[in-house]
Amino acid sequence: MTLEQEISKRRTFGIISHPDAGKTTLTEKLLLFGGAIQKAGAVKSSKIKDHARSDWMEIEKQRGISVATSVMGFNYEGIKINLLDTPGHQDFAEDTYRTLTAVDSVIMVIDCVKGVEMQTEKLMEVCRMRNTPVICFINKLDREGQDPFDLLDEIEEKLSIKVRPLSWPISMGKTFKGVYSLYEKSLKLFTPSKTKVEEAIEIDDINDPAIDGYVGENNARQLRADVELIEGVYSDFDINEYRSGEVAPVFFGSAVNNFGVKELLDTFIKIAPNPMPRETTVREVAPEEKKFTGFIFKIHANMDPKHRNRIAFLRVCSGKFERGANYLHVRQDKNIRFSNATAFMAQDRETVEEAWPGDIVGLYDTGNLKIGDTLTEGEKLMYTGIPSFSPEIFKEVINKDAMKTKQLEKGLLQLMEEGVAQLFSYQLGNRKVIGTVGVLQFEVIQFRLKNEYNATVEFAPQNIYKACWISSKDPQKMEEFLQSKQRHIARDKDDRLVFMAESKAWLQMVQDNFPEINFHFTSEFKENENAVS
Repeated sequence: MTLEQEISKRRTFGIISHPDAGKTTLTEKLLLFGGAIQKAGAVKSSKIKDHARSDWMEIEKQRGISVATSVMGFNYEGIKINLLDTPGHQDFAEDTYRTLTAVDSVIMVIDCVKGVEMQTEKLMEVCRMRNTPVICFINKLDREGQDPFDLLDEIEEKLSIKVRPLSWPISMGKTFKGVYSLYEKSLKLFTPSKTKVEEAIEIDDINDPAIDGYVGENNARQLRADVELIEGVYSDFDINEYRSGEVAPVFFGSAVNNFGVKELLDTFIKIAPNPMPRETTVREVAPEEKKFTGFIFKIHANMDPKHRNRIAFLRVCSGKFERGANYLHVRQDKNIRFSNATAFMAQDRETVEEAWPGDIVGLYDTGNLKIGDTLTEGEKLMYTGIPSFSPEIFKEVINKDAMKTKQLEKGLLQLMEEGVAQLFSYQLGNRKVIGTVGVLQFEVIQFRLKNEYNATVEFAPQNIYKACWISSKDPQKMEEFLQSKQRHIARDKDDRLVFMAESKAWLQMVQDNFPEINFHFTSEFKENENAVS
């Protein structure tokens, strides 16, 4: 098969949502339809019995939440689907942000009862930064939820994106009858079942009186009125507007009951983009280019505690990756050979000999690779767009066992390179402060340091508002600033200068007093970028 044919067969996407919207359930059902797993149940019962397929870390099993991105590949209708299930918990949003750099499109799960929640808004902002195509799946239709039109308005208003429903619910909650596919012009009747798949009934005309027999006269009348309103208010679905991130197609269903999932998957493989071109520091790279390139978007140590291995997740961007070949590690300017390369099905793995654009490959690594690293067949370019965001909670690391200092240093280094959190080392006093976007991450770090590195720590809260990466075109002004604020200057794990601001008002005052210094809330910035407020 040619490179172009391999690319046309691939769809790589992430599933994102607010916690408890049903993301892990939808992930399981997509795997079920793809034949990747043989059974699925309600997530809670799965977690009690053998845990949800995509939640495998020990702490995830204890807490019953997803805290790490899982990568799963499966085939469906001749299409190779690479699915990245992200943590729903907002404390692990940064892992989700990075994962979104490795996908070509996104399915966003929204709870029909709760509507658009804060975490959904934050995730959508990241999608908009990259114009990532988004499909909305409005879940839990078997419960009494908000009016579908109100939900569409809320999505448009809060997520700042136009929507176009491609399916429409017939009633909701206890009287939920099914959905009408506006895309395929077919009726799908709802039967509450966690094992059966819905049957589609082809309808040539929405006015066909047969609909009345299936869903009842009142529901049929309401459906016709709703469809007429939809066709009058919303523009025809334009696949190019979807792929450019301007319009989000909307589907309705109930993942726990297998309802609406197959329809979502069938439409997804038709409209979702193939692997896309990507920007580098030098030029845009097209997936069809013959030479291999790819970047590391995630690192995980100790996936198998028995072997203390470290795996770097590589997104193939162009050409063909071959196991055992030598590739240029651009940052270190040296060639590396990967004799072990794996494909994932949650925790299960299989050795892969080759991979194509869109595929996610796990590389066994001894510590050479970091998040954001680029591998090529020789060209010196670096993929862009994998920033660190300023954390929201800061705590100093207190070592409780001086005899285990080396283990602590190693553990902190590896966990920070995984992107679990960010480490800031103060230039004065050698204090180490960890910054996260949520409290739960400290619990994970403490747990993993103890269980994986035999290091015991406590955390002391710090009065810090923001970590701001700093830059200036004037070296003398930068030196003056560093001397003036040395008590508040730290370096991140990549040795970049960071200003640790104690309050919003104080940061504003410092910005006013030092106009030549640029303050950035993400680690990836252009030198000509204006100071942020």
